[in-house]
Amino acid sequence: MSRFLAPAFENLRPYAPGEQPQTGRFIKLNTNESPYPPSPAVIKEICDQASTLRLYPDPECRDINRAMAEAFGISSDQIIMGNGSDEILAFIFQAFCPKGAAFPDITYGFYKVWAQLYGVKTRVVPLRDDFSICLDDYRELSETLFFANPNAPTGIALDPGDIMTVVKEKPERLVVIDEAYVDFGAESCLPYIDECDNLLVVQTFSKSRNLAGGRVAFAAGNRALIDDLNRIKFSFHPYNMSRLSQCAGIAAVGDRSYFMECTSKIQVTRDKTAKELKALGFEMTESKANFLFARHPSLTGFELYTKLREKGVLVRHFGTSRIEDYVRITVGSENEMEALVEAVKAIL
Repeated sequence: MSRFLAPAFENLRPYAPGEQPQTGRFIKLNTNESPYPPSPAVIKEICDQASTLRLYPDPECRDINRAMAEAFGISSDQIIMGNGSDEILAFIFQAFCPKGAAFPDITYGFYKVWAQLYGVKTRVVPLRDDFSICLDDYRELSETLFFANPNAPTGIALDPGDIMTVVKEKPERLVVIDEAYVDFGAESCLPYIDECDNLLVVQTFSKSRNLAGGRVAFAAGNRALIDDLNRIKFSFHPYNMSRLSQCAGIAAVGDRSYFMECTSKIQVTRDKTAKELKALGFEMTESKANFLFARHPSLTGFELYTKLREKGVLVRHFGTSRIEDYVRITVGSENEMEALVEAVKAIL
């Protein structure tokens, strides 16, 4: 590090994204991207709008806010759009954690990084032995609560009714639900934002709407919460969403039939692959996401990751305590998952 770095950041440990190979020789099942292209409507809209790139985008994101409001049955002033859900979650850590942040010990790894970056005190709550979240452990906490639902990297989903019990019993405490994977079989907490002014729901278009490279996401909640997040956004980067990202998001949310087709195929492929891996001796969680979280008793997680990589299949291995024997496997296309299973058979 240079001698100019502020002392507060000397021990900052950045988030480590999944490997992004620059060649096409790998079957890439390590970063939870969709195996399917964006909606044809998205591609057409991007091509039509490309000539407008000399102009700044609308900093208030009015058109996409209206499209989102119509699609989700909420008001446009209950939504803030973001350059991926990571940006929105970073804003939330900046704005809404004066008493600290609480989240599970096994969850999205960026939560700890944001807390350290913004000087937020953290309370890390262990998952149960089966990797499920025990909501009773959070009921008396005063910190802002963060739940990825379904959780990552386990894929286990909480029931929104159970979550709302925690939300409602302490109205003075904010609860943030990170729903990056909700569209693959779980239930959203979006219908409850009118009931509770201490609930924020964050979703992304990276997974279920095939726009990981487009960086489109939103948070929905009480108007006052959204005003606060806009205060942070306009103090940091008013033009946070490009013109192409905004038009891509509008087209994607408008093509519901394509969205349903892609998410349904991924769920079918996920369940089929889970059945095949279980037949080979794998143990795994009950995933409601677009990935599987699995281990095999005859291999460590690192061994499985390494041997699959040697066969041209990338999966994610975290190497942290409690989950070091597991790998996270993104659900790809039917052909990609068949190749995964064949590679596993050869390894075993």
